[in-house]
Amino acid sequence: MMMLFTLPLGRALCRRLAARNNAWSPGPRAAATMATLLIQRPEYGWLRELELQEENAGVYDGRWGGRGEVVTTYCPANNEPIARVRQANLADYEDTLKKAKEAWKIWADVPAPKRGEIVRQIGEALRQKIQVLGSLVSLEMGKILVEGVGEVQEYVDVCDYAVGLSRMIGGPILPSERPGHALLEQWNPVGLVGIITAFNFPVAVYGWNSAIAMICGNVCLWKGAPTTSLISVAVTKIIAKVLEDNNLPGAICALTCGGADIGTAMARDERVDLLSFTGSTHVGKQVALMVQERFGRSLLELGGNNAIIAFEDADLNLVVPSALFAAVGTAGQRCTTARRLFLHESIHDEVVSKLTKAYAQVRVGNPWDPDVLYGPLHTQQSVKMFLGAVEEARKQGGTVVYGGKVMDRPGNYVEPTIVTGLAHDAAIVHTETFAPILYILKFKEEDEVFAWNNEVKQGLSSSLFTKDLGRIFRWLGPKGSDCGIVNVNIPTSGAEIGGAFGGEKHTGGGRESGSDAWKQYMRRSTCTINYSKDLPLAQGIKFQ
Repeated sequence: MMMLFTLPLGRALCRRLAARNNAWSPGPRAAATMATLLIQRPEYGWLRELELQEENAGVYDGRWGGRGEVVTTYCPANNEPIARVRQANLADYEDTLKKAKEAWKIWADVPAPKRGEIVRQIGEALRQKIQVLGSLVSLEMGKILVEGVGEVQEYVDVCDYAVGLSRMIGGPILPSERPGHALLEQWNPVGLVGIITAFNFPVAVYGWNSAIAMICGNVCLWKGAPTTSLISVAVTKIIAKVLEDNNLPGAICALTCGGADIGTAMARDERVDLLSFTGSTHVGKQVALMVQERFGRSLLELGGNNAIIAFEDADLNLVVPSALFAAVGTAGQRCTTARRLFLHESIHDEVVSKLTKAYAQVRVGNPWDPDVLYGPLHTQQSVKMFLGAVEEARKQGGTVVYGGKVMDRPGNYVEPTIVTGLAHDAAIVHTETFAPILYILKFKEEDEVFAWNNEVKQGLSSSLFTKDLGRIFRWLGPKGSDCGIVNVNIPTSGAEIGGAFGGEKHTGGGRESGSDAWKQYMRRSTCTINYSKDLPLAQGIKFQ
């Protein structure tokens, strides 16, 4: 999920996004006065290109509907209402799930390469809307425009990857110890994949899951974050047109916008064959327990308290920009955001000085401005969490050397923050705060800092900066980092789609996107076929 700072953008579109009035509002909630909606203003006419309206249906199962609460989503940069979405109620969920199950009977019979062709068309349809959909991500989620467009590009890339995978998935033919026998693995789709995504990557994470799940022969039921419901609707409209143009059931990619009631229903429903959940460790644990109670399958992508370690031989020309991007990118709201920076005592002061200067040069502004690198937090609640964490860091002995305050401007803007002087095991250091707070800590020895990297409950991403080859391979080895992502001389964030994405411990253990993550969306059968006229038993057993 690397930010593409040089990504070419439509300047005219950026200019159309520039004009705003400002008003306070805390997140999705019951409908605002329709006349105040941004979508009604001429400068936001581009939202109509995504087939969005003042009020949008938030349920899709081949037809659009919804009988639940109407919520309004807000722009984090100014807290103005954008548009409204009618959510699903439990009756909508039940109807949609049944239609998805019926759609699976058709989709599972489509050969995998032909399923890949449908996913290819979805990727192409996303390409056609990449600028305008990326702009919606910037407007509704709050991330800068290059990241919003880059996130849609990531979905496109996963579609391309999945197309090739559709001709490759399968199991091996294994040598049998019995004459006249064949031993093989057969992989089949699990059936219905429920996908619950978070606000911070409202397009890409759904893309990781749905593109791979689809080529494996599954149907998908998506519940996005309520605060990014417009993005969920817009993405589903793009996918729905592809399915409908190919005379396929729309419920192959069903949508139920909603809150905790819909998420709970998905977790408890035995008809959901695999539940992929992206979100906080706290909620993820509840989801995991509900799924496990019914002996279901879950794929968990939860929190991360990620660390960068820089040794005395590290190239500071790599360390400083890497720490800056990893800590400040997406305003600290990535699951792979760097929250701890361990510096060897010999370079500590120099790096803190350089990094503080780099923080001061970060261009802050409206996220749709192509020159801006740092936008708002997603909600007012996030701002309160940020302030609480800064206060707690001070109480525990930390010194705020940069930032620590709310910015005096409309929207949910806080200063990117650096805190020094805390102990490696301070409670606040071990607490994941979804905000741009970086705790910088000194270390002396390799063994201690590797242990400090691993002592937090999460195990998502980590990065080591050194030129020492022995140290690099110790870092990659069994006594090194215990994370699912173990980097060297690059940031903790910015993963490529070709590798499996996920982490260990309280991060959940799930893997998405590349490598062999496709296996999570399938069930495996070991098959033995006797094509002889004899009946030899395994292990040489005689039963006569």
